[in-house]
Amino acid sequence: MRNKILLFVMVILALGCREKFTPKPRGFFRISFPEKKYQPIENQFPYQFNIPQYVQVVPDYQNPGQPWWINLEVPENKAEVHISYFNLQNNTKPSREMLAEFMEETRELAYKHSVKANAIEERIFVNPEENVFGTVYRIGGNAASPIQFFLTDSTRHFLRGALYIKATPDIDSLKPVIEFLERDVIQIIETAKWK
Repeated sequence: MRNKILLFVMVILALGCREKFTPKPRGFFRISFPEKKYQPIENQFPYQFNIPQYVQVVPDYQNPGQPWWINLEVPENKAEVHISYFNLQNNTKPSREMLAEFMEETRELAYKHSVKANAIEERIFVNPEENVFGTVYRIGGNAASPIQFFLTDSTRHFLRGALYIKATPDIDSLKPVIEFLERDVIQIIETAKWK
């Protein structure tokens, strides 16, 4: 009886050791990016900046009453940059008051991400040659919008922008996409002009 049990255990061990199982490490899909070539946005807007050739300019259909609001879509990366524009002189309030309200609203929108963000870094942008001034908010961590900004000339124009990735925020998998698209947003900011 002992020999039969010993033989049974040895057969089980021999059969069980045939294939070695190793769990696969967790990984992410490889993401390929297009070549960066920039061109000016169409002339129909009261603002001007350079955009990558792979971007599609689409009207903001959620705000049909705002003809200067657009989305810069990057379908390959499931991302878009929301651009909204306000003429500070077309309001009932003085332009200084409107400017202060829009600046505060932009700051509040950026800091709404502080629940998921590791850090929010503010940088001042100044281009006196083109009369463009603003603030860039870089939002670190698992936030839905990793970069937001506003640009203004302080008297007439106010432009707000925000990069959104249409995926569950996971900084580990999205970091290459965010770094790739962040350069495009910086290009928008650095080449901005008013008409």
